[in-house]
Amino acid sequence: MEEPSSNQAPGVFESSDPSFLSRILDNVSDGVYFVDTERTIIYWNEGSEAISGFDSASVVGSHCYENILGHVDNEGKRLCHDGCPLTASMADGEERSAEVLLHHRDGHRVPVTVRAVPVKNESGEVVGAVETFRDDTARIEALERAQQMEEIAFLDALTRVGNRRFAEFTIADRLSEWKRHKWSFALLFIDIDHFKQVNDEYGHAVGDQVLTMVARTLQGVARTHDFIGRWGGEEFVMVVTGTDEPGLLSVAERVRTLVENSGLRTEKGEIRVTVSIGATVPEPGDSIESIIARADERMYRSKAAGRNCVTV
Repeated sequence: MEEPSSNQAPGVFESSDPSFLSRILDNVSDGVYFVDTERTIIYWNEGSEAISGFDSASVVGSHCYENILGHVDNEGKRLCHDGCPLTASMADGEERSAEVLLHHRDGHRVPVTVRAVPVKNESGEVVGAVETFRDDTARIEALERAQQMEEIAFLDALTRVGNRRFAEFTIADRLSEWKRHKWSFALLFIDIDHFKQVNDEYGHAVGDQVLTMVARTLQGVARTHDFIGRWGGEEFVMVVTGTDEPGLLSVAERVRTLVENSGLRTEKGEIRVTVSIGATVPEPGDSIESIIARADERMYRSKAAGRNCVTV
């Protein structure tokens, strides 16, 4: 039998040609990885590397509960130690699927759909599990929207989210729709805490990477019809459709939590940042200037309250 490929640890395919199976799985665009009953990763395909940024050499032999992918749900709950689909599948022998956000090697969050399937031996005993994961459709749609925005010069050159001009147009449109049809929306004004210290300690090039990381994390939170824009400097805006005042705090807290749980790996270690958020919904008599000013003022209340918090 041939030696196992570099993508896997010995012993996973005792009755099959590991090289042949590896070649097949490396031509699959989805991420595919196997774990044994101890949750040791014993195989990692090229699709996993493409989606997560982690190559097989840095992953095979480690344990998935070491938080390599850092799976969290849409509420920011960490799943690697509580709610892991792989663990649940191995425990009861049933398949699992879930929509989660994984932690890319570059620090940002990637929305994916995962599917966990138990692996059994000839006696029917569970000897491990396989998980597949792929980018959600919303990410593809976001890329298409980004291309459209780029064509009309509405993209921020660094972060590739909407620029201030596009943000102003979007807020004006949503406000007009609210006045005519009462279609609900919310405006979040988001500022990265202590960003000047990041630039001073790590340099502006790393600061730019942090801005991009935060922008991509916000894109991972956003739904298809939501809008993310860079207002300027370290400030971002998020326009959330279909959200009224009672649901506003939940949305803003999800944004805050996911940014807090993201990080950028550098030669000096991992950089983590937090954000202060001001959030509001439209009020009678609002103009684009007044709703922006109100969200901005509430963001500064969050700064004054100690940062890394939300004011609604």
